[in-house]
Amino acid sequence: MANDERGAVMRRVMAMRVLTMGLSVQAMAGCGGDAPREAGKAATAASADSAAARPADAADSATAAASRLPRGPYTPDSMGRVPVFEYHVIRAGPTEFHHPPEALRRDLQVLYDAGYRPVTVAEMHDRRIDQVLPAGYRAFAAVFDDADPTQFSYVESADGTLSIDPNSAVGIWTEFTRTHPGWRNAATFCVLSAGDAGGAFFGRGGIKGQKTEWRYPKMKFLAQQGFEICNHTVWHARLDKYSDAYVQEQIARLQMAVDSAVPGYRVRTLALPLGIWPKTRPLAWAGSWRDPRTGQTVRYAHDAVLEVSGGPSVSPRDPAYDGHSIDRVIAHRDVVERTVRRLEPDGAYVSAGAGR
Repeated sequence: MANDERGAVMRRVMAMRVLTMGLSVQAMAGCGGDAPREAGKAATAASADSAAARPADAADSATAAASRLPRGPYTPDSMGRVPVFEYHVIRAGPTEFHHPPEALRRDLQVLYDAGYRPVTVAEMHDRRIDQVLPAGYRAFAAVFDDADPTQFSYVESADGTLSIDPNSAVGIWTEFTRTHPGWRNAATFCVLSAGDAGGAFFGRGGIKGQKTEWRYPKMKFLAQQGFEICNHTVWHARLDKYSDAYVQEQIARLQMAVDSAVPGYRVRTLALPLGIWPKTRPLAWAGSWRDPRTGQTVRYAHDAVLEVSGGPSVSPRDPAYDGHSIDRVIAHRDVVERTVRRLEPDGAYVSAGAGR
C-alpha cells in the first residue's frame, strides 16, 4: 500500500473510530490436529484437483472434530458479537498496519486463554459457528490483508528443501494449532496477485527473500489446510477512483488468478481496499468482466464484504447483520487484548455446539 494511501486510510480509520466507539460500547452491555511444518518440493507438485476439493472436506472434518472436543466453559449465546481481527504486515514498524511476530503469538494466546476459537469469515457468514466450534467456546475471525510475504514465507535450505518461516503468520498459526488442543487452521487471507512490496500471493522476484515460483504452492497450501482465500483486488486499487468496468476487472482478474493457483476454488469474501467502496456499491459483491485476450467472461459473487474497521461484528444471527458490510478491528499493539476485555463477561458469541 502506497504511503499516501496508508495515510488516507489511517485518517479514515480514526474518524470512524470516533463515530463507532460509543455505538459499540452501548451495543455490548474463538479440526485441530497437527499442521505440516514443511512444504518441501512435494508441495510444488501438489494436485490442483486435491487443492480445490479440500474446502468442502475441511468443513466436514471441522464439524466432526468439533463434536469430539470437550465442552467449553461459557454459556451458549448466538447473539453475541464476533470480533474480526485484521492484520497486514507481520513485522515491527511505525504504523498500525505493522504487527511483529511476537505480538501475533501474544494475540493468539490471549484469545485462547479467554476461550476464543477461530472461524473463517465464510463459516461465520454461513452461521456455521455452532458446527465448527465445540459448545461453550467463543468465536472470532482473523483476516490477513494484502498477501504480504511476512504473512507466508518459505525458508530454503542448502539442498533446496522449503520450510515455512516460523516467524511468518502461517508459521505462527500452524505451530499454534499443533501445540494448542482445539485450535484450528481457520483464518482468512485476502490476497493480491500483483501488489507492490511483494504483495503478490505472498512474494515474487526475490522481495523479502521470496521467489516467484513459490507463490502457487503457498496458495495451494492454504486451501489444502482449510484456510479461506479472499479477494482483495489485483493490486489494491482504491475502487472509488475508477469506472464500474475497471472495478469489475480488478475483482474478476484476482478471482482468475486464484483459480490459476487453486483450480476450482470458490472465492466468497471480498475485503475492500482501504475500506473504500466503489461508486456503484453492489459491484463489490457481484459483477463480471470479459477478458479481451480470450473472450472469456469471468463472473464473481461474494457472500461477504469486509470493511476496514468499525468494531466487533454483530452476530450473523442478529437481524442487524449485513454480510455485505462486516465490521473489523485492526489488530495493533494491545487491541486484541483490549477487545477481549471489552466483550467480557457476556458480549461475545458462544457456540452451542454441533448438535444445535
